[in-house]
Amino acid sequence: MRLFKSFAILCLLLSFMLHSAKGQSVSVEPGVFKTWALTPPMGWNSWDCYGPTVMEHEVKANADYMAQHLKPFGWEYIVVDIRWYVENDKAGGYNQTDPRYVIDEYGRYQPAVNRFPSAANGKGFKALADYVHGKGLKFGIHMMRGIPKIAVEQKLPVKGTNGITADQLYSTELQCPWLRDNYTIVADKPGAQEYYNSLFELYASWGVDFIKIDDLSRPYHKSEIELIRNAIDRCGRPILLSTSPGETPVEFAEHVRNHANMWRMVDDVWDTWEHFTHLMEVCQRWYPYIAPGTWPDCDMIPLGRISIRGERGNDRMTRLTRDEQYSLMTLFTIFRSPLFFGGDLPSNDAFTLSLLTNAEVMKMHRESAAVRQLFQDEEKVAIASKNAVSGEVYLAVFNMRNESDPIMISIDAMDLGINGPFNAFDMWNGKDAGMFSKKLSVSLRPHSCILYKLKTVD
Repeated sequence: MRLFKSFAILCLLLSFMLHSAKGQSVSVEPGVFKTWALTPPMGWNSWDCYGPTVMEHEVKANADYMAQHLKPFGWEYIVVDIRWYVENDKAGGYNQTDPRYVIDEYGRYQPAVNRFPSAANGKGFKALADYVHGKGLKFGIHMMRGIPKIAVEQKLPVKGTNGITADQLYSTELQCPWLRDNYTIVADKPGAQEYYNSLFELYASWGVDFIKIDDLSRPYHKSEIELIRNAIDRCGRPILLSTSPGETPVEFAEHVRNHANMWRMVDDVWDTWEHFTHLMEVCQRWYPYIAPGTWPDCDMIPLGRISIRGERGNDRMTRLTRDEQYSLMTLFTIFRSPLFFGGDLPSNDAFTLSLLTNAEVMKMHRESAAVRQLFQDEEKVAIASKNAVSGEVYLAVFNMRNESDPIMISIDAMDLGINGPFNAFDMWNGKDAGMFSKKLSVSLRPHSCILYKLKTVD
């Protein structure tokens, strides 16, 4: 039965891609999108290092680096973040005074050619996506919820309708408070679904594999999320959907997991310990919803060289200490969050690269299951999971204190489901940590952690 189900999914995906190649739209059955991300997606996103100003040569440089250094470890998505359609945006925020938008005759944003030269002559992101695909990687973009204000002002037609124009679809209510490019789409208006359909038909024709959509989660825009899901499912291409930013309300957990492949739990996570501790606190609500195909998202990884032209602060290597960087990567990986690196990959030093290419840690991230929190308080946190195939148990323990002295943290073997003696292997340093029985105790410096693989001894 399992083999038949896998074969059926494969046939469906092959049919999906064949119709896409022919330029045809094809609808898929509800829930099939979950098969597109059976392990947490991994990639690079331009936001932390370039804000709304990234250029084509920078995207290509990061793709080149990923293909050479990271692809064997599961990293595959290259994502162009916000405002790729503005010719004159700026670092340290957004140009909302006199932005020069690039838009087509159907009210759909187009890449700014002065930043993405291969988009000339109406080619969109097709050539850049082809470049990324040629590296054996996948290509993604960012968009904002809603319909462009400029499309409303110019009363541009909605493709796929009989005379409906953009000014008939919008509302000024719930307009994004931090970026004023778009208006809300009124979901039950005639033409609303067709507008989103037209967007994803365009993105599918470019070869987009991943889409991050902002201003969906707080407040939670249930109706527009449903329009987006419908549009992706009929566009003829498997495009992963990431909703952003957080905090996504937990009361909508069932809805979001039935419409998106990943969703943000928090607002932007930057390179401060306070951002990390807030994230750790919020994660507690989402353990029950970690599942193949649909992933609670810890946000981008603010490590390496960030804010080259970013939104927050000056050009710098991450402000997190090495202990804090280990803690952040340990949480992201044992929690099975999607992993999207925010730093400029070609600027990586050897330590940063080591955090992204630890084979044992990436295997845990890919193969573990039953992620659960053992305890959490102001001083300490412990999280465990299990490899369902090998039976090995993974354990992460964190010292959350700010004081300078180390503390001793103990975990009972029974709480880990282990009976009898067991061996502990330190996954970050690649060394055995010794034999234990009944209890494991570890001394940790402030802001530091351990990540163990535990195996019972016969």
